[in-house]
Amino acid sequence: MVDALVSAVSQQLAAILFQEAAEYGARLVVGVKEEEVKKLGSTLQIIRAVLVDAEKRQLKEQTIKVWVDKVQNISYDIEDVLDEWKITIRKLNEMLQVIAKEKDDYAFTVDLNMKTDLEPKRPITTSFIDVSDIQGRDKDKNVLVSMLLPNNNHEERGIPIISIVGMGGIGKTTLAQIVYNHPKVKAYFDKRIWVCVSNPFDEMRTAKAILETLTGVVSNFTELNTLLEQIHEFIKGERFLLILDDVWGEDERKWLSLKYSLDYGSKESKILITSRKENVATIMGSSELFRLGKLSKEECWSLFSRLAFFGRKDKECESLEDIGKKIADKCQGLPLAAKTLGSLLRFKISREQWQRILDSRIWELKEAESDLFSPLLLSYYDLPSPLRQCFSCCSIFPKDYKIEKDLLIKSWMALGFLGETEHKDMEIIGEEYFDNLVIRSFFHEFEKDENEDSIISCKMHDIVHDFAQYLRRTKNFMVASNNVEELNTDSYQENARHLTLILDETVAIPNPIFNAKKLRSLQLYLNDTSVVGASLAKLLDQLTCLRILSFKDMNYGFKRSIKAIPKEIGKLMHLRYLNLEGNTDLENLPETVCDLIYLQTLNIKSCKNLMKLPRRIGKLINLRHLQNEGTDRCRFMPKGLQRLTSLRTLEEFVVSRGDVESKSCSLGDLGNLTHLRGDLEIRGLGNAAEPSEAKKARLWKNYGLRGLRLKFDSLEIQQIKTEDENFVFEALQPPPHLESLAILHCRGPVAFPNWMTSLTMLKRVQLQNCLNWESLPPMGKLQSLESLEIEVMNNVKKVGDEFLGVEKEDRQTSSSSSSSITNKIAFPVLKKLKFYYMKEWEEWEYGNLLTSRGEGHVTIMPRLHSLTINYCLNLKALPSYLLHNTMLQELHIRGCLFSENVSKRGEGRIGLLFPTSLLYKLTVNWC
Repeated sequence: MVDALVSAVSQQLAAILFQEAAEYGARLVVGVKEEEVKKLGSTLQIIRAVLVDAEKRQLKEQTIKVWVDKVQNISYDIEDVLDEWKITIRKLNEMLQVIAKEKDDYAFTVDLNMKTDLEPKRPITTSFIDVSDIQGRDKDKNVLVSMLLPNNNHEERGIPIISIVGMGGIGKTTLAQIVYNHPKVKAYFDKRIWVCVSNPFDEMRTAKAILETLTGVVSNFTELNTLLEQIHEFIKGERFLLILDDVWGEDERKWLSLKYSLDYGSKESKILITSRKENVATIMGSSELFRLGKLSKEECWSLFSRLAFFGRKDKECESLEDIGKKIADKCQGLPLAAKTLGSLLRFKISREQWQRILDSRIWELKEAESDLFSPLLLSYYDLPSPLRQCFSCCSIFPKDYKIEKDLLIKSWMALGFLGETEHKDMEIIGEEYFDNLVIRSFFHEFEKDENEDSIISCKMHDIVHDFAQYLRRTKNFMVASNNVEELNTDSYQENARHLTLILDETVAIPNPIFNAKKLRSLQLYLNDTSVVGASLAKLLDQLTCLRILSFKDMNYGFKRSIKAIPKEIGKLMHLRYLNLEGNTDLENLPETVCDLIYLQTLNIKSCKNLMKLPRRIGKLINLRHLQNEGTDRCRFMPKGLQRLTSLRTLEEFVVSRGDVESKSCSLGDLGNLTHLRGDLEIRGLGNAAEPSEAKKARLWKNYGLRGLRLKFDSLEIQQIKTEDENFVFEALQPPPHLESLAILHCRGPVAFPNWMTSLTMLKRVQLQNCLNWESLPPMGKLQSLESLEIEVMNNVKKVGDEFLGVEKEDRQTSSSSSSSITNKIAFPVLKKLKFYYMKEWEEWEYGNLLTSRGEGHVTIMPRLHSLTINYCLNLKALPSYLLHNTMLQELHIRGCLFSENVSKRGEGRIGLLFPTSLLYKLTVNWC
C-alpha cells in the first residue's frame, strides 16, 4: 500500500523533470535546483526497495510500523507540495534523508521477490475431516455431490472441471473435504487424489503428489515429462476424482501439460478445484463454477455456540445466549469468524468479558490478527501493489454500505491511486482494478443494471471491512452519533487522512476534527445542517489537503440538504472530487469552486433546485466528470464549458433560449468535447434556432458514448421551425456503438434518421411525447433492439406494416408483374415492448404482410418475452400474432377498454388465451 504511494510520488517527480512544457515545469520548481528534485526521487527509490519487506514486518514489529508511517506521511506531504509548491523541495529532502538513514537500523531485505517468514504461512490441507464437527452446508454438499456423480449433461471435451470459488475463510476447503469423503463419492470413483496446491503453482510438486497418491510410493523422478507419463499410465481408463485445493496461480502454461496427461482417464472422472479467484477457474477451463456463500444465521449460531459453550453447564449457556447471538451476528455467516470468536469465548467466563468482546472492534482483537485475518492477509499480499491501496481505501465507507462502483473508482482517482497511460484512461484502469477485486472475492452482494450487463454497486463482508480497517487503523476514522459506527474522538490523531462524519443528532462538528489538517477525504452525513452551517466555513478553511469532499446522502434516512456551500471551498486547491449529489435545497454554487483547478469530478446529480453552473467553469481544465443529471432548473451551460476538453462525463447539456444566449455556450460547442463516454442528454433542442449548430456538435466523434437522449421542449416554448427538426436529427448522428437512444417532445412529422439503421449495437429505444406523429417509425429495422418504450403519441391511431420496417419487393416475371415479401424478421431480438398513454390508438394489426404467401413471409418479434400496455383507452384488441407467440412470458394490461374482456377470458385460463406461449404472468386491471 505504501509502496504504491511512494511509486506514484516518484512518477510525479519524474514527470516534472521530463514534461514537455518546459516553461511550465520551470515555473513550478522556481527557486529549486533540478538536482534537489532528482535527489528526492533517488531517495524515494532507495526507500521503496525495502518497502515490501517493511510492510509485512510492520504487522509484527511496532518500531517498523512507526517507520513505515513516517514514509507514508512524508509521501503525502510531497504530494501536497507537488500541487502547490509552497514549501521547498529542499526542506522535504532533508526530512526524507533522515527517514532513509533510519532504514539501516532494521536490516530490511531489498530483493522484492524474496519471501519472508513474516508473510502468513499458507496452511497445508489434507483430505481428512471429522464430519460430525461440521455445522450446516448440507444444501451445498448435496449440490456438489450431484455435480460429481453421473449426470446426463452434454458430452464435454476432456475431464470436466468444477471450481469452488469464494473469499478466504468461507469454507471452500471444508466443503471439498466433505464431498471427498462422502460415501457415494467414495463408492463411485476408482481413485481419489487430494493435492494442496497453494501458491505458487508448482507443476513438478503437484505432479509428484498425484503420482505418489496413485502409487503409494515416494517419487524420485526429476523430469516433469517422466512424471506425466507415469500419471498417464496409472489413470488410463480409470474413473478418478482429483481435488486441487487452494489454487492461486494464473499461469495457464503450468497447468496445461498436467491437464493433458489427465485427459486419458475415464470421461466419467472429475477434477474439483478450490480458489479465491474466479479468473483461476476460467484459466483452468472450469465447466461449472460453484460460488460458495455465507452460512445462514442459524448455521452460524450453531457453529459458534458449539465452540463457545463447550463444557459449560446448561444454566451458564442460557445466561450467555442473548449476548452470544449478538456476537455471532458479527460473524456475518463467515465460518472462520464463527470458529475464531467461538474458540476465544470458550475461555471467557464472565458476562462482562463477553460484553467486552461484543463492544470491541474485531480488528482490535489480538486473536483476529493471528487467526481470522491470516487468510485475508494471503489474499491481500497476492494483490499487485496498486490494488492493495485501492482495497484498503474501501474502509472509508461504513459497514454494510452499498458502495457504488462509479463513486469508488472516482475516489481512487482523486486519491492518486490510478495512473494513466497514453492508450488507457484512468477510468478504464479503475474498472480493471474493480473487476480484479471482484474476481478475488473481496466484494459481494452485487447490484447490476437493468440489463444485467455491468455491476452498479456492491458491499464488503463485515469481516473483510474489519480487515481493511485493520490495515488503515491509524489513518481512517469514523465519527458517529448514531448506531452506524462509534468512535471516541479523543483517539483521533493528527496524521489521520480519512474521516467519515455521521451526525444524526442536532450537534455541532466535534472540535478535534478542526485539527485534522492533513485529511485527504471527508465525507459528511448530517441531520441538521443549520447547526453546522456556521462551522462549515471554518472547517473548509482548515482542511486544505482534502482530495475528496462529499455531502451525499448515505440513505440512512436522516439526511437534510445543505443550503449553501461556503466560499472557502476555493481554498481546497488539492480537491479532486466534490460530491453534492441529492442536495435539493442547494440553489447556487460559489464562483470560488472555479478555483479548484485540480478538480476531476463535480457531482451535482439530483440538485433539482440548482439554478446555474458557475460562470467561470472554463477554468476547471482538469475536470473529467460533470455529473449533472436531474438539474432541471439549469437553463443554460456557461460560456467556457467548451474549454473542458478533458471531460469524459457530461450527463446533461442544455441548449439555451435566446434571452440567455450571451451567457451560454452553443450546441456546436459540444464539438470540442470529443472524449465523452457513458450517457448524454441534450435538452432544449427546441431552442436550436440555428440548426447548423447541430452539425458542429460532431457527436459521432465521441466513440465512448453509450446512451443518448434527444429532448425537445414543450410545444409552447420551442423556437425551432418544424421543418428543421429532421435536419437537427440527421446532424446529431451518434457514434456507431450507441446502445440506448431516447427521442422526446418532437413536434414535427415522424422521425427516423438515416443513421438509425447503422447503429448495430442499439439495444434500447424510448419514444415519448411526439404529439404530432400520426404513425410510428419503422423500428423493426433495428436488428439489435431488445427493449422499446413508446409513450404519449396522441395522434397515432393505427400500428401496422410501417412499424415493422419490412417493405415489399417488386418483381417482374415473363407472365405478370407481382409484389412479394422475402423471408424476413421484424424485431428479431426484441424482448420487452411497452406502450403508455396512446389515447387515440385503435388498431394494431399487420394483416397485409401476414397474409402474403408465395416466396416468403414475415416473422414478427420471435423473442418477445414481456408486453406492457397501459392506458391506451381506445385499443380494440391485441394483434393475432401475439396469441401464437411461443416466447411471451409476461403480459401487463392496465386501463384499456379491451382489458375487461381479456380479464374474463384469461382469469385462471392463461393457456386458453395463449395456447402456445410460455406465459406465466398475466396482469389485467381497469382503473
